[in-house]
Amino acid sequence: MGIDYGKLRLHATLTGHRGWVGPIAFSPDGTTLTTASNDTTVKLWQAKTGRLITTLTGHRGCVFSVAFSPDGTTLATASDDTTVKLWQAKTGHLITTLTEHRKWISSVVFSPDGAVLASAGGDGTAKLWQAKTGHLITTLREHGWAVFWVVFSPDGTILATATADGVVELWQAKTGRPITTLDGHEDLVTDVAFSPDGSLLATSSHDETVKLWQVKTGHLITTLTGDEDFGPGALAFSPDGTTLATASEDGTTKLWDVKTGHLITTLTEHKHIVGSVAFSPDGTILATASHDSTAKIWRVGG
Repeated sequence: MGIDYGKLRLHATLTGHRGWVGPIAFSPDGTTLTTASNDTTVKLWQAKTGRLITTLTGHRGCVFSVAFSPDGTTLATASDDTTVKLWQAKTGHLITTLTEHRKWISSVVFSPDGAVLASAGGDGTAKLWQAKTGHLITTLREHGWAVFWVVFSPDGTILATATADGVVELWQAKTGRPITTLDGHEDLVTDVAFSPDGSLLATSSHDETVKLWQVKTGHLITTLTGDEDFGPGALAFSPDGTTLATASEDGTTKLWDVKTGHLITTLTEHKHIVGSVAFSPDGTILATASHDSTAKIWRVGG
């Protein structure tokens, strides 16, 4: 039996940021949750208790994206200040700053093997870096619009980018060559997420829809729609791939059955836009972050 996400209950509310809370991410071992904000800080919390561990300072603008390396030793952060910073996750020590982007950076992610770091942003590019050295490997330049999100497939062979014109591009991660274009949204794409087995890609958009695509064929499988104020943003698959969580502008988080497209439950405790969602690696915790300056930890049964 899988986890019954219909029984999610609020476990803890994390407070301390002085602005809206956007990106969140769990460490690979599930013990640490990181949050970032337009107050320019990044905070690390104990995922089990919600206790604040430390606060990272150094960015000079909103922090739009955070990502742990697969081995959990490094934390990457991307900011409105046009930089990506790499930190030692255990100590909070700044390792290096990457400065090749010319505008804000909205997304940063490690490849599954931890060797490559990808970033994307307002200059219309996605960049690939050597994670260990910070050396720029290549720049994907075919985007004509700002790139809001970049993500690796679970096997690391495909890179997906989402742009302001509503288009999602799939690229060969090794060569940077384009594979295919997923063109079905009518407004900017706000997030993309691969299913854990890499067979599906979920995309959300300001056109008020979430779409599920077959990665191998580029075929559109289904479109999820909510109420009038749905406004889907961030996406996250549960680790077993059965459930998709969507963050909404209406202050709710919705959980969907991936196989049927049916709505499982709606979480309503936030008082403003929900900007990010993340499952713990074992799937027992869901974390949400909001423009109400809080992050919340949800558990099955409370």
